[in-house]
Amino acid sequence: MVKQRSSGGLGRFGDPGLLVLISLASGPKHGHAMTLDILEQSGLRLGPGTLYGSIAKLRQRGLIAALPGEDRRLPYEITPEGREALSEALLMWSQIVTIGRRRMALA
Repeated sequence: MVKQRSSGGLGRFGDPGLLVLISLASGPKHGHAMTLDILEQSGLRLGPGTLYGSIAKLRQRGLIAALPGEDRRLPYEITPEGREALSEALLMWSQIVTIGRRRMALA
């Protein structure tokens, strides 16, 4: 059975937020570095509106925090709450992938 997302975590927030959290799980990054990391890891290029919209939502939920910036670049880091939300989301997706693979094997 797939565990429902908790309301304190990502909630209904979708994949761009998950990609940002995964990127920040390896350490603080500014927006451009996140874009490059996400592209390298997933093959997906988040546009500026999607990226910074996701960052704003994650900050509002306390899942990431801004760090002091250099020049015009503002780095972000994942918070303990963000790590917990990411862990829950990865577990849920792992379960979905397992179910999907099982069902495809039956087809």
